[in-house]
Amino acid sequence: MSELTHFDAGGQAHMVDVGAKAHTRRRAVAEGHIRMLPATFALVKGGGHKKGDVLGIARIAAIMASKKAADLIPLCHPIALTRVAVDFELLEADNAVRIEVTAECSGQTGVEMEALTAANVGLLTIYDMCKAVDRGMVIDGVRLLEKEGGKSGHWRVES
Repeated sequence: MSELTHFDAGGQAHMVDVGAKAHTRRRAVAEGHIRMLPATFALVKGGGHKKGDVLGIARIAAIMASKKAADLIPLCHPIALTRVAVDFELLEADNAVRIEVTAECSGQTGVEMEALTAANVGLLTIYDMCKAVDRGMVIDGVRLLEKEGGKSGHWRVES
């Protein structure tokens, strides 16, 4: 790892200049989990929640959030996303839902923040929709799994 890039020589925060960077295909994958009571998990799994399709709404929220990362994170560049995919895995043994978000673009800066923002907001949406029946849900494990493109190339988490 090199130095922090969002500070100038005087220690002041600034937006990194990406103007001279090459346009390359960029991709980032992020994940996270939300654990809940067995009864809550059954509602999510069965689609019987009175508010509707919890995972369908969380998918749309995650996609929308990916497009707002630069509005939420002060020094994040606004980028033109070319693809955002959101998948859920129901982990019955843990009464949990796993989200995985893949964000892609062709540009001068990466899409890690978009993928991570989407994963967080997708999980928060599940919480919001289910909080009336389970306020003790736990969101955890939000992390970057993989990124590719740009000068630093390909990176993958080591489990």
